[in-house]
Amino acid sequence: MPAVTVDNILALPRIGETAPDAVARPVLGVTTAPVGYEGEGFPVRRAFAGVDLEHLDPFIHMDQMGEVNYAPGEPKGTPWHPHRGFETVTYMIDGIMEHQDSNGGGGTIGGGDTQWMTAGGGILHIETPPEHLVVSGGLFHGVQLWVNLPRENKMAAPRYQDITGAKVALLSSPDGGALVRVIAGEVDGHQGPGSTYTPISLVHATVAPGASLTLPWNPEFNAIAYVLAGDGLVGAERRPVRSGQTTVFGRGDTLTVAAADTQDSRTESLEVFILGGKPIREPVAMAGPFVMNTRAEVIQAFEDFQAGRLGSIPAAHETLG
Repeated sequence: MPAVTVDNILALPRIGETAPDAVARPVLGVTTAPVGYEGEGFPVRRAFAGVDLEHLDPFIHMDQMGEVNYAPGEPKGTPWHPHRGFETVTYMIDGIMEHQDSNGGGGTIGGGDTQWMTAGGGILHIETPPEHLVVSGGLFHGVQLWVNLPRENKMAAPRYQDITGAKVALLSSPDGGALVRVIAGEVDGHQGPGSTYTPISLVHATVAPGASLTLPWNPEFNAIAYVLAGDGLVGAERRPVRSGQTTVFGRGDTLTVAAADTQDSRTESLEVFILGGKPIREPVAMAGPFVMNTRAEVIQAFEDFQAGRLGSIPAAHETLG
């Protein structure tokens, strides 16, 4: 699981020691993500299945894509599809994915890169593995997160942010036992590159066996940790978690994840995706690729899509690279 790595973790800025009066966030619950299939049939784990929307807000949906090692000819993507009313955040850990949209834009993301697409008022979109990867096969692993937009931004103009792995903020835990990649938001005064309409923080942490990571976390944000790989413990309660499980934390100032002393033969460390945001606290009406505030707005989105008002698929796109 390469994503972004460093030669010397001890040369990175350190996350500060926890303040004596900091309140540790309790573990409210742990759920196990069921397996499903997306697009043309690539396997996913539905990370938020079984979690109450109250604890997710402002997040809507998250899939762990793979981890799967495709044979030649097997890599799959999605067909053209619409979005309105939210943002998609695609974080690649292994493999390569190409994106195109109805505005003629797009790009290629690989290990450690993030593609942030604000669908806003509407866009058509496609995600596919590049032709050479289809021919060769290979490892594919990533995360796609859906971030809700507040009512005032639902119809914002669509935009892209291509965030290469070289742009993420890299931090170390105080003892050097954990590598923290800040993709968006702020952690202990260190800002990630992602620009958001809704205040959120996104982190991918690698925690060495037996090590522990305590992050200061905005008290106004909720807090969720999803285990991408490995075995660990969460909270001051040291509740056991494993790959494919989601932890919801309660209110407080800090959250803690720790790696088990031993990992299985496929996993060197605990890999965990940590996210939180300021709840929007607005009604959510969701159907398929549309996330709006009312059922009438969802119906309007379907009508606009069917009438071609969310864009049309152009004959040619900008060169991907």
